[in-house]
Amino acid sequence: MMEEGFQVIGTPRPISDSALKVTGRKMYVADMELPGMLYARLVLSTCAHGRIKRLDTSKAESLPGVRAVATYRNTPEKRYNSAVRFTEHSLPDTERIFDDTVRFVGDRVAAVAADTLDIAKKAASLIEVEYEELPVITEIEEAISPGAYPIHEGGNVVGDIHAEAGDVEAAFRECDYVFEDRYTTQAVHHGAIEPHVAIADYGPDGKLTVWSPCQNTFAFRVIMARIFGLSYNKIRMVSPAIGGAFGGKLELTAEPVAAALSIMTGRPVKLEYNRRECILSTRVRHPSISYMKTGFMKDGTLKAADFKVYLNTGAYASSALNVGGAMSHKVFKAYKIDHMRFHCNPVYTNTETAGAMRGYGSPQIYFGWERQLQRIADFLHMDMAQLQMKNMVDPDSLDPIFHTPHGNARPKDCLKRAMELADYPAWLKEQKATENSDIRIGVGMALGVHGNNCVGAHRDVTTPMLKMNEDGSCIYYTGSHDMGTDTLGMQMQIISEILGISMDRIGCVAADTDVVHWHIGDYSSRGVFVVGSAARKTALAMKKELQMEAGKLLGVEPEKIELKDNQAFCITDPAKHASLSEVMLYCQSKSMRELMAVETYEAKRGAVSYGVHIAKVEVNTRNGEVRLLDYAAVHDVGRVINPMVIRGQLAGALQMGLGYGLTEELSYDRTGKPSLQTLKKYGILRASQMPRFHLDFIETPEGEPDGPFGAKALGECPVVPVAPALVNAICNAIHGELNELPATPDKVLAALRNIDKPLQ
Repeated sequence: MMEEGFQVIGTPRPISDSALKVTGRKMYVADMELPGMLYARLVLSTCAHGRIKRLDTSKAESLPGVRAVATYRNTPEKRYNSAVRFTEHSLPDTERIFDDTVRFVGDRVAAVAADTLDIAKKAASLIEVEYEELPVITEIEEAISPGAYPIHEGGNVVGDIHAEAGDVEAAFRECDYVFEDRYTTQAVHHGAIEPHVAIADYGPDGKLTVWSPCQNTFAFRVIMARIFGLSYNKIRMVSPAIGGAFGGKLELTAEPVAAALSIMTGRPVKLEYNRRECILSTRVRHPSISYMKTGFMKDGTLKAADFKVYLNTGAYASSALNVGGAMSHKVFKAYKIDHMRFHCNPVYTNTETAGAMRGYGSPQIYFGWERQLQRIADFLHMDMAQLQMKNMVDPDSLDPIFHTPHGNARPKDCLKRAMELADYPAWLKEQKATENSDIRIGVGMALGVHGNNCVGAHRDVTTPMLKMNEDGSCIYYTGSHDMGTDTLGMQMQIISEILGISMDRIGCVAADTDVVHWHIGDYSSRGVFVVGSAARKTALAMKKELQMEAGKLLGVEPEKIELKDNQAFCITDPAKHASLSEVMLYCQSKSMRELMAVETYEAKRGAVSYGVHIAKVEVNTRNGEVRLLDYAAVHDVGRVINPMVIRGQLAGALQMGLGYGLTEELSYDRTGKPSLQTLKKYGILRASQMPRFHLDFIETPEGEPDGPFGAKALGECPVVPVAPALVNAICNAIHGELNELPATPDKVLAALRNIDKPLQ
């Protein structure tokens, strides 16, 4: 930790590209136009599972203005996994750009490149397809049943993920009580404002350049190289801007199609999904079935836990093993339980491919667990807050598997502060006062947990660079991608704090594989804890260089130089000072050198972020409708870098989580036909449906060890506890059990009808 008295850290400021966005000057990929560019349109499968027995593209090909039609017949046969992160990353390769077998409604069948988008649309409509239909499987239980038709060779189970600590069976035998329950969660759409889009340009020099609003340019380069057989120097991936991602742009979708068409035509090609195609054919959150078994003592001490989870990965493997693996780590971070077991099987179905989405497995597993803990609290006649406080991890708690510290874990502080913000006793009085009314108040809480990096799963490394200009300004080069949370601004704030260079004098170049150094990608909530630490390390290296040059210029020892307000000062003799411009001119003309700092930062340990949410709802017992009233959310972030941005990030996560808990769902009938294909009917909550928010953050003087200035992530964590807090509130209002998402009125009414059934 550096001493207090920050100049930039902790200061509220708008996101670094806010002026570009509010004036409409921000250049997104869909805004880009290249000379000679063609426009692409997809043909998507209307069959949930079938072999293509006839594919007639002749009418499309003969349409004036059509330059190429891509199908499985004329594109690479190479299978790939769209969630690969780095060169040696090994995942099941189940996808092709186009295949002769379709596996869900929305699977890619063909694509057209034409002079105009209207011509491309017309040509796509002229392509005729007939299928030899195959058995359709849409549900997890059906996929894993004996004799189920294999969607991919080898069966429908993608893999087996296991983690265990202690002696689980012996611990269960020692428990006073053991509860076992089944919980389910649904597929949901990311709902980013910006649709999936890519522009590919295969030049006469054999170099493929792809512009895409992706979260991992270097990983996309790896996969594209595999598909098209190109060396890395022949592929340039650029992410100019991202209009929302939430994990949905961490995996290839439009990019290989646009690239194939560009290679076929020798011209730039833009492929932009419309909203229907985004809903049908990109990625969803993994649906899940979780079997939770928790053993506990009469005083509320949690003693043993066993999780058996099935994830629906949809038609292709994608990030099935990544999400299941991440889930296996995060369940061991919340409570002081020495005996725990986790088992997960992702399975294939004939539904849209599931992939990365904010929370990366945690929303599914913590929904079930926090719901079961509410049931345990009710059984013991304890308040949920009392049960939580008794069992939450402390700063000195250890991971029961690896016996390593969780870091400066502060969930108990989050709980205390959330209860203050909520006026928790008053909320409970409201709940009690309405317990026999038709319109009831319900109060519920939940804990959420999320990691801050990839340590334990794979290497977590990034290499930023700083270059000083002769006027004392600087350019920062980073592989990270800004998804609207101002990750780039956060890094520049850290640099500004250390070098004393004002924010307006720091430029930034990001997410271009030809320009910046290698970066593992932006996911796993690693922005502040890892990328921010890398920025700090690089800035400190540059600080030494500037101190050395300023010391020579001013005739003092380098360690006596302070950098502040775009100046270099002698600490012991303030009369000796120079602007950073003067320092750099001296450096160039006298030292005859340029100043650049390149530092590789490797995360050595994991960190864990925590959040406690308390929801107050109104439940109409006549029709099952739920109205959101108040919502308190407090998160342990070590140190706040930008108060303005972090509050907005938290509020956005709550909106996403409340939709997941209450209204959003993508479902399929027995034939594999999706329930909806429009955003209007999807169920994203509007501003008028939001509760009153009561938000705060836990900071400590020491912060999180190894974090920049003690900071760690907010990131994905705040979406994790929302659904269980919401559903716990509903269940406390109706005195019933609701164990599946979303909590729609029909499910609330069903729970009301079942309240007289005995608990296990």
